[in-house]
Amino acid sequence: MLFASLGAGSLARAALFLQTTTFVHNFGALPIRRPNRAPPAATKDGPRTNDEIRNAQVQLIDQSGTNHGIVETVAAIKMALEAGMDLVEISPNTNPPVCKIMDYGKFKYSAQKKAAEARKKQKIVEIKEIKLRPMIDDHDYDVKMRAMQRFFEEGDKVKVTLRYRGREMAHQEIGTKLWTRSRATSRSSPRSSRTRVSKAARS
Repeated sequence: MLFASLGAGSLARAALFLQTTTFVHNFGALPIRRPNRAPPAATKDGPRTNDEIRNAQVQLIDQSGTNHGIVETVAAIKMALEAGMDLVEISPNTNPPVCKIMDYGKFKYSAQKKAAEARKKQKIVEIKEIKLRPMIDDHDYDVKMRAMQRFFEEGDKVKVTLRYRGREMAHQEIGTKLWTRSRATSRSSPRSSRTRVSKAARS
């Protein structure tokens, strides 16, 4: 009955509206189209080898260290395979990149071994604490100073803590003299120029 009451022009306009209107889902919002995202490409750990080298030409160094100049990559890979080795890109930022024929397995093992040895040689600097009392006797003081010297020789830093109790707080000049004495001992260490001694006073 509704469309019967409309004229021909109104019917044409209604049909055009239906053709050009974008339909929405029940909540009144446009349907969401999720993008088809491909997983990220895995990054290679280490230099490119053999078929991973995409350059048409390379600067080739063979297994004996001879420089062959610029060579087609396909020919360089063939030379490496004939020698029972791999073509390894050792300088990718040059044009063309520099590649060398080598046993990549042995090369990688050697690099990992060197990295492990370097980590073993790394020294983690620690802050050691020496606690002193203003009325410390000479024997205990000498023991503390020997420990300080050992810490210096191991490359660590030392923090000297002066601890006052009761009436000792009224005679802090005694602790100051002890601090000065310990500081002079630290300066006599051959590593004292690279090691800082700090003081913390506690009650």
